[in-house]
Amino acid sequence: MQPNAFHKLLLLLPLAYQHTSNDDHKDESHWNYETNGQNWGGICSSGERQSPISLNVQKSLIVPLPRIVFGNYDVKLRGPLTLHNNGHTAHVEIPETANGNKPFITGGLLKGRYVAEAFHFHWGSPSSRGSEHSINQQRFDVEMHIVHRNAKYGDIDEAKNKKDGIAVIGVMLKIVKNPNRIFPGLSKVMSALPRVTKYNAKTTIPGGVSLGQMLGNVNPRDFFTYRGSLTTPLCEQSVTWTVFSQVLPVPYSSVSKFWKLRDSEGHRLINNFRDIQPRNGRPVFYRIGKDLSGAYLGK
Repeated sequence: MQPNAFHKLLLLLPLAYQHTSNDDHKDESHWNYETNGQNWGGICSSGERQSPISLNVQKSLIVPLPRIVFGNYDVKLRGPLTLHNNGHTAHVEIPETANGNKPFITGGLLKGRYVAEAFHFHWGSPSSRGSEHSINQQRFDVEMHIVHRNAKYGDIDEAKNKKDGIAVIGVMLKIVKNPNRIFPGLSKVMSALPRVTKYNAKTTIPGGVSLGQMLGNVNPRDFFTYRGSLTTPLCEQSVTWTVFSQVLPVPYSSVSKFWKLRDSEGHRLINNFRDIQPRNGRPVFYRIGKDLSGAYLGK
């Protein structure tokens, strides 16, 4: 090879590397629910602590864990919320509260405070249920996730890569013909869904909502908890899951609004749940609440 040709090759190598790196990143970031996660690679397929899993009281360790404590969950969030159709789910970033602080949780298996970052939903279709976890072999119409970051880490990206970085609360929603009550937080979010049917659409939700209102009347003393992962790529195994056993009733008219959303390719955004993953011998803990009156356990 002539010297001039060699020098030209050296100049081209960084460009070739940059092009390859960009393509690789694009491939990693593009995913969908066509196979409900069966074709996701990396840790999603090789990890031993993946989520969601099947939750069953009879296969759980019943222990007197501390109850989940909610800090600033009863304080109204500052300003209007922004609902975003990101092509995978209906997503809401959680701002500070009116007192200038972020909502947080502690208790259960958690050590320290976990600051609320965002919430989103997983749903099915008119003919299928869309919760990611199952409870006592039953799945539900919608599963809401409230994602929290360990306060000792600077941001969500750092926390994702730490074993104790993330805490997610899971709440099940079930279609009921005539629900005996309407939950204002959930109602406001679901009422805004028709304004974000298109991919990447955003809309504001009027203020005056506290994060606690998203939980309805769920019993925080009764829950399953285990160590797992995020349920979307890259499926980082950094999550402590707390899934409440009480199921909130919601009307069909509210849930059906999810089914009208569209993904980045213009297809209906339905069945955006990951399939159940192997437990692989992990312990699942179950805390029994003292008061389950009014609970909707799916029967």
